[in-house]
Amino acid sequence: MVNAMARILVFDSGVGGLSVLDAIAAVPYALELDYLADTAWLPYGLKTDAALRDRVPHLISAIARAWAPDAVVVACNTASTIALEEVRLAVSVPVVGVVPPIKPAAALTKTGVIGVLATPATVRRPYTDALIRDFAQGIRVVRFGSSALVEAAEAKLAGAAPNDAAITEAIAGLFEARGGAEVDVVALACTHFPLLRDELAAAAPHAVQWLDSGAAIARRLVGVLNPPAGAAQSGAVAITGGVSDLPACFRTRGFSRVFAVGDGSDFGLTRRF
Repeated sequence: MVNAMARILVFDSGVGGLSVLDAIAAVPYALELDYLADTAWLPYGLKTDAALRDRVPHLISAIARAWAPDAVVVACNTASTIALEEVRLAVSVPVVGVVPPIKPAAALTKTGVIGVLATPATVRRPYTDALIRDFAQGIRVVRFGSSALVEAAEAKLAGAAPNDAAITEAIAGLFEARGGAEVDVVALACTHFPLLRDELAAAAPHAVQWLDSGAAIARRLVGVLNPPAGAAQSGAVAITGGVSDLPACFRTRGFSRVFAVGDGSDFGLTRRF
């Protein structure tokens, strides 16, 4: 049990984890939220499994040693499906990963056809196959992998217009595939994608339910930490790949302290502002 404000380190390859951070911030508990963005390696969906298993645990453990969180949230589906156990071995606090919301999607569908929109790595992952086998028996699952949507979400939160071609490609990949016309629930199996929910919904050929994992992660954290009642507050941001200014998407969420993460194997932190 955590008696004081619990400190949470939210990790993602970029800004996609902000969709999870927002869900955590919405719960009525005293939580300090720090954020680690590995923008130098974005997008993770194009990296090899071996490379991610090597980098992700070392990066997270280095920042965890510096900031001493009470829990770590791996708010990245690709990292969760590839390196979650390695992260748990690398740190001494609870680690909560992201699970593609296939189970609730299968429970909600009325047509018996659901969509799974993820990065290419998550779409083909045996972990995803197992979720479908265990929780979507008798359900047709239409999958589509997109790295372009990750870049579109990053662009949107940087203040630019998201790439319409990425939205169009993803919608076509789901709804024009075999059985796609019957999709009535879409599992957003990348934390970047809820940031594009409005654009995806506007481009879809018919209304569907769009599910993400943010609320489930928030509930899990509360169950693990049992924090006191209160309100969440923003802590610090650490960014790999260099940082010249704090992106507006962090400022609007109350962040002001920013650290650059070094390129060396120790991932040292340098306060920028």
